[in-house]
Amino acid sequence: MTTSPFTLHLIVESDWQKVRALRLEMIADTPHAYLETLETAEANDEAEWRMRAARNSNPGSFGVVAVLTDGEQAGRWVGTMAAYLPEGAAGAHLVGVYVAPDWRGAASGVSDALLGAVEEWAATHGDVLTLEVHQDSIAARRFYKRHGFEETGKVIPYPLNTAQLEFEMAKPLRSARPAGARLLGR
Repeated sequence: MTTSPFTLHLIVESDWQKVRALRLEMIADTPHAYLETLETAEANDEAEWRMRAARNSNPGSFGVVAVLTDGEQAGRWVGTMAAYLPEGAAGAHLVGVYVAPDWRGAASGVSDALLGAVEEWAATHGDVLTLEVHQDSIAARRFYKRHGFEETGKVIPYPLNTAQLEFEMAKPLRSARPAGARLLGR
């Protein structure tokens, strides 16, 4: 029996320094995937980072990280995903997705475990999980499609560069949807 080299941890306020470090890593690695620049994120004070960490455990929000459990890097955060319940929406919205480059891919299991945790939480709060993904995030779009997400047809300008686009994707979370039903054109 093989054990996983990581565990999932729910983010709480006391994690604020690790939240900050991972967020800066995320933006530096994939700047087009987030709605802030590295310069803006670096300028945030401790109160802002504490608030960001704390909001993950507020009602209507969920944030989880993958933390290495073995070896020299034990304790290192290697991935994160979060979700929240937008007012008036039919379900949760996935945000803040990141997996460190050396932990990407199906073989590591990090992305699958994080998404599984978010989906489990989201399924108790609605019928669908939505997200927006940048036009250049081809691997992310493939990952989401492999996990049952479909493009809804909604396209929005990327807020930090309106010449670029983000595509909305959604996944039904409950079996109440008739077989073969499509999300496109909603």
